[in-house]
Amino acid sequence: MGKLRLGVLASGRGSNLQAIMDAAAAGEIEAEVAVVISDNEDAYALERARQRGVPAGFVNPKSFSSKSEYEKAIVEQLNRHGVELVCLAGYMRIVGTVMLNAFPNKIMNIHPALLPAFPGLHGQEQAWRYGVKFSGCTVHFVDEGVDTGPIIIQAVVPVLDDDTADTLAVRILEQEHVIYPEAIRRFAEGRLKIVGRKVFTKEIEPFRSQESE
Repeated sequence: MGKLRLGVLASGRGSNLQAIMDAAAAGEIEAEVAVVISDNEDAYALERARQRGVPAGFVNPKSFSSKSEYEKAIVEQLNRHGVELVCLAGYMRIVGTVMLNAFPNKIMNIHPALLPAFPGLHGQEQAWRYGVKFSGCTVHFVDEGVDTGPIIIQAVVPVLDDDTADTLAVRILEQEHVIYPEAIRRFAEGRLKIVGRKVFTKEIEPFRSQESE
């Protein structure tokens, strides 16, 4: 059984992409990034991918007559590279039905807040302004809504008295780089099971030799 082939969609600097590639290179996850696609020609994520020898390309949404046609082009590239799991890493577009139908329960996203609280843009700043004492980040499967899909894993980050939105965001990002590869690892090991809105992680059974039976 080969490594799980990942397709990463990113719009910006790609720090989560880097964390995923680093975890894969270190053998921490049985996965490899097969292709990186961006809707932003200047996204540094594309450069990160190229530095690792990963195929990377810009798909311009403005070149298509509709969102569906744009997503068909994305899906075509993902399929061309044999992608089995799609990872959104700072991808600043809502995924539509074309991609969801092409990869059912096989699209993950990372969000910088403890969902279902503070969905949408700038989750860290939303939490900080609201005055919560704990925030964090969430990896979830993607559905038709905005940050509404079944939750896979979360990490909690305390909000300190002297925090700013920026300092909180930095500490949340550190945890994003931990839990995103972990979510991918569980998927690659076939340990994730969706039941309704809940995602369960199956435990790995310990090895038993024939002599012990």
